[in-house]
Amino acid sequence: MSSRVPVLLSSSSVFPEPTAAAFEMAATVGYDGLEVMVWTDAVSQDAGALKGLADHYDVPVLSVHAPCLLVTQRVWSSDPWERLSRAAQLAESLGAPTVVVHPPFTWQRDYARNFAEGLAKVQARHPDLSFAVENMFPVKMAGRWFVPYTPGWDPTESGFDSYTLDLSHCAASRIDALEMADKMGSGLRHVHLGDGTGEGRDEHLVPGRGNQPCAELLQSLAHRGFTGSVALEINTRKAPSRPAREADLRESLEFARKHLTPAASATPATTQA
Repeated sequence: MSSRVPVLLSSSSVFPEPTAAAFEMAATVGYDGLEVMVWTDAVSQDAGALKGLADHYDVPVLSVHAPCLLVTQRVWSSDPWERLSRAAQLAESLGAPTVVVHPPFTWQRDYARNFAEGLAKVQARHPDLSFAVENMFPVKMAGRWFVPYTPGWDPTESGFDSYTLDLSHCAASRIDALEMADKMGSGLRHVHLGDGTGEGRDEHLVPGRGNQPCAELLQSLAHRGFTGSVALEINTRKAPSRPAREADLRESLEFARKHLTPAASATPATTQA
């Protein structure tokens, strides 16, 4: 692989199509690799199946999203530490350097109480992996805002070694994504690229279709010393067909590549004597 920042396709971006379809579309469109969202699809949980797909389509798995969503609380185990450990084992078996993890939900009291200490212990068992804690967002229910995460949706307030910056989540929490990147500092290991309008909900729009500084963030990565990967995490659920879904994925990839590529230095003009 070249020295450029790898642009990955999150398997969540093809939902409701399954994980296997994400490999096929990533290969068709030309992504550098895949981020596997571990969820109820059995293939997403199976190292052997994922290796087979990666080999068949020549699309490596370069990040694993641990099962942290509401709908994945029973994947592998009801114990969040077991789920995280299994995600780490899956990442290692696939050669993926990054595991994406969310802050604990407020009702996961034991998990939340020991989250920083427990994460450090998991990290010690898997020293070659980055456990990149993702920024989340408050949610609105019955006209009121509340934060469903402990101690909050902003992981930099607690401080971790590695972070995932999600631009759609920045929009939903109405914060400046560039400022969040600054807060993450050298711990920024991974980016979830998706746009939003700042209307207080998680939209995961194709980059360029919202009002987030997607281009500016990508352009800033080089001077930030970023050595991780960028995963397109967009919502294509309403795409009416496979070609329409692939068109959104292609537009997203082209956007990412365009703004990740440093402006070419001007070639000195030659003059003839």
